[in-house]
This record gives sequence, structure tokens and C-alpha cells, in this order.
Amino acid sequence: MASYGLYTHIQSNKRRSIALIVGLFFLVYVMTYAGALLAEALTGYDAPIELLLRRAWIDLLYAAPWATLGTVLWIAIAYKFHQAMIDAVTGGREVTRQEQPRLYNLLENLCISRGIPMPRLKIIEEDALNAFATGLNEKQYSITVTSGLLSQLNDAEVESVLGHELTHIRNGDVRMLVIAVVIAGVLSFFAELVFRLVFQTGFSWRRSDRSSRSESKGGGGGVAIAIVIALVLIAVAWLLSIVIRFSLSRKREFLADAGSVELTKNPDAMIGALRKIEGRGELPGANSAVMEMCLDNPREGFSNIFDTHPSVETRVHALVEFAGGHDPGPLALPELELEEEPRDDQAALSGGESADPTSTPTGAGKPFLPSQPPVQIGGAAPPTSEPGPWGPHGRG
Repeated sequence: MASYGLYTHIQSNKRRSIALIVGLFFLVYVMTYAGALLAEALTGYDAPIELLLRRAWIDLLYAAPWATLGTVLWIAIAYKFHQAMIDAVTGGREVTRQEQPRLYNLLENLCISRGIPMPRLKIIEEDALNAFATGLNEKQYSITVTSGLLSQLNDAEVESVLGHELTHIRNGDVRMLVIAVVIAGVLSFFAELVFRLVFQTGFSWRRSDRSSRSESKGGGGGVAIAIVIALVLIAVAWLLSIVIRFSLSRKREFLADAGSVELTKNPDAMIGALRKIEGRGELPGANSAVMEMCLDNPREGFSNIFDTHPSVETRVHALVEFAGGHDPGPLALPELELEEEPRDDQAALSGGESADPTSTPTGAGKPFLPSQPPVQIGGAAPPTSEPGPWGPHGRG
């Protein structure tokens, strides 16, 4: 089977992704150690910092199996229910060939051309222009697009979007990202829990710390130092988990764009799709985890560190440079309400200038045949010296 994009780049991306996932698991243990250190510090015993660090390490050894089990359980729950949760958030619904023949046929042709199992198709009834793929195995894989994307993109552009999402599925990006989001969710949940606990019990801790210091002069303030270290570790682990998640999202987009071009042999369609989607992909009600999976995420972070996707400008530049595409620049799209021209009888009833059925509506294209003066029934044909589209009108 042909590779999607450059094979060496895909393999390198997979190795980096696995390393990042391992890094997320390591952050789980860092967070567990920080929690153990915080628990030792909040016992009220003003021990030296060395003793508290040693006790926290022993607690980590006891808690590590439970932390691993909890993380695996969390992943198992996501494995079973993540698609239902995403559909509940976005309002996506599965469609059949009878409901969406255009979309279904485009995806089926791509899958048949490369021998790829057909994922499920889902649609979100939103004017936003976006798409994403989800699933952890072949039975769960699905591609979701918005109704706005279908109405604004032509067939070649929709095909390029489907090829982009198929590449994500084939390269294992979807599975990696779901796992990363789940593990990062564990870290975020624990970090928020700890900070709420500290801030809610902060005043009682300060009082106990002051009383313990006044009772024993040789304590050395180990509790305060341990709490600061624990909070720093928790904050750093939480921030690194976010950076890893976003790094996974950014790296995969370039390869998915290249994979789409390889599937469709049409870099201009991928560029056109990106330009139309640019800045129009915000899904109302979708959380950050869902937006990370989308073709484009308009939400931006501080100094691009927390951006989940490279900019459309950067992606288009890569397609122009390496795939030979042509960039039309930012595109302005017509409003959906203006897509259908009013009929002549409606224009006449609404106060139009003319209700003549022979008149040409404003904005309509030029007629194929040249205009001719009206012919009276029973009368002679008007003389003309101009040839028609198939030669002179007059007889020799």
C-alpha cells in the first residue's frame, strides 16, 4: 500500500508521537509525586525538607501502580464512550448514502482507490467550515464535517478535506491525539483539584505552620519549602502536558495536508479548501479538545505556544513550495442567504423593475444565443446581416 506523504516523515512523526505519549505518562508520575509531597507537608509535622522529600518518594512507589491503573481506566472509558461524548458536544449525527450521496460517494471513491476501510460519515448542522476525524480502531473511525463546509466548498475541495482526515486516520494521528487528550485531562483534573484544595485550606495551613514554628525552633521551615516545590511541580507538569498535546496537533497537520494531495493529486484543491476554511471554523459549544481534532482551529494562544495548528498561511506556503500548488490568497465567501437568486415572479411581486419573462435577471450570466428583435406571428423574418452561431441566417 502506498504511503501517505513522505514515508520517512510519517515514521519519524510516529516515533516522536510515541515519545510524547511516554512523556505524558511520566508527567502522571511527576504529578503523583507532587501530590505525595504535598500530603506529607500538610500533615502538620515540621520536618526537614530532606525527610519530607524522602517520604514523598516512598509514597510514590506505593502509589505508582494505582496511578497507572487509574490512567489506564480513564483511557478505557474514553475508548468506549469518547465518540458519544464528542457527538453530544458538537451535535454530530451519522448520515447514509441516501441522505448525503455527494459526500458519501467522494469518500467512498477515495477509500476504494487506496483500499482503505470506509469510516463512518457524520454531519454537524453548523454554518462554520470545519471537519475532523475521531476513533481508536477501524470499527470506531468516523469523519465529521459541517453543513457549512459542504455548502461553501466545491467537490474537489471537499474531496481534499476528506483526504486530509483519511490521512489522519491512516497515520494513527487520531488514536494518538485521543490518548493524549485523555492523559492530559487526568493531569488537568488533578492539578485543578490540588490548587482548589490548597487555596481552600490555605489559611488553616498558615495558622498551623506559624504555631508549629513557634513551638519548635529547630524545624527549619521544611513544610513551607515542600509545599512550594509540590505546587511548582504540579504547575510545570500541567503546562508541559498542554504543550505536548498542542505539539502533537501541530506536527500532524503538515503530513495530513501532504497526504491529501497524494490521494487527490490536486494541491490547488487543498489550498482552496484551507483558504475558504481560514478563520471560519469555530464550532459553537465545542471545547478545546474537540477543536484540536479539527482541520483548522481558529483559537490562538499566547505567542503561538498554545496554538494547536500551524497557521493557514504556513500550511499553504508548504503546499505551494513542496506540492506545486497555487495560492489565490485569502478568499471572501458569499453569505449563505444570498446563494439562491429570487425567481422573476418573486422579484415582480417584491417591487422588481420588470416582470418580463424575457428579461435577464440582475447578476445572471449572458445568454448563449445573441439577442434578436421579436418576430410577429405570421410576419416575415427580420432582415439581418449578422451570422448566427451556425452560419448566416439568410438563404443563398
